[in-house]
Amino acid sequence: MNFGEFMASLRKGSLRHVYLLSGEENYYIGKAKERILERLFPVKEEVQDSLQQAEGDMDTDELIGLIETAPFFTDKNVVLLKNTSLFRESRTESGEKSQSRAKKTPDKKMERLLQLLSDMPEYAYVIFVAGYKPDRRRKLYKAVEQYGAVLEAEAVRPWNINGWLQGKLQAMNRTMDREAELYFASAVSMMQQIPLEYMEKEFDKLALFSVERRITKEALAEVFSGVPEVSAFALMDAVSAKNVRKALMLLRRQIADGAYQPLLLGLLARHVRQLWQAKELQAKGYRGRALAKPLELSPVIAERLGRAAERFSVPVLKKAMLALSDADYLLKTGQAGEELLEKVLIGLCCETS
Repeated sequence: MNFGEFMASLRKGSLRHVYLLSGEENYYIGKAKERILERLFPVKEEVQDSLQQAEGDMDTDELIGLIETAPFFTDKNVVLLKNTSLFRESRTESGEKSQSRAKKTPDKKMERLLQLLSDMPEYAYVIFVAGYKPDRRRKLYKAVEQYGAVLEAEAVRPWNINGWLQGKLQAMNRTMDREAELYFASAVSMMQQIPLEYMEKEFDKLALFSVERRITKEALAEVFSGVPEVSAFALMDAVSAKNVRKALMLLRRQIADGAYQPLLLGLLARHVRQLWQAKELQAKGYRGRALAKPLELSPVIAERLGRAAERFSVPVLKKAMLALSDADYLLKTGQAGEELLEKVLIGLCCETS
């Protein structure tokens, strides 16, 4: 189940005795774990007596023993096993996938664990936490899926963040106007990693201090004002439009405000790389919103990037990437300053071939 489905099942259904929280998005895994424990322990003081935590790989029989341990002074025994590799794709010593080899001798310990999960004691609960995409072919995964519930927390990227946004707006009882939605998509497209914890806190502040039900672009700009990557996205828009005067003005303003020049260079290099990728994809027949998935951007931003890419030739983009690579070394070694970034901007915005 994805995060939305998983949380809905926790709200509406009865508690399962076994859970697997897996995937690359730690934010979702943390939220799911928190909600499971809230349901298991309505009184927080009970957690200390009932929760057994373990981490990493452990002997299967030892794990079985933990699960079967009868609770004292409480009615539950909850085992939380973090960072387990039990759900990884298994491989042989030679590196080959074990599924491709002859059938191996049954793992008797694992068989005992599978049997236990199929018929858990009334007092026993187990929560597996695995920060990777699990191997669905493993017997253990199938057992958890059959007798419990599985969360597969896909990493949040600019192109799939709308699910998180809509869920957050619904929880806040807020909506966004069109300009705010476009601003949000543009801002997020600048982020190499999306800090959901930060976003949630800032949106909560917005809900606390704003009486308006409809979120505007101006209010959202305040939320993102502290994120360096986002504060630079106006500069990238000026580059996309080949507006050299505006691009140079924004660059100088960013540097005057204390922006770290290597960070600005990295953002500019990423933007040029995306323009180049969009250019190549368009040559293969991708157009408009079809660029979204291969570029890992939201459809709206991918469409805008595609239109911008049409203004640039491949030789100009290639020359800019080489210049940025040289500038990266010179900036980090203190051999040059902002004039290198200005030179790259002028080359991008003014050259025609």
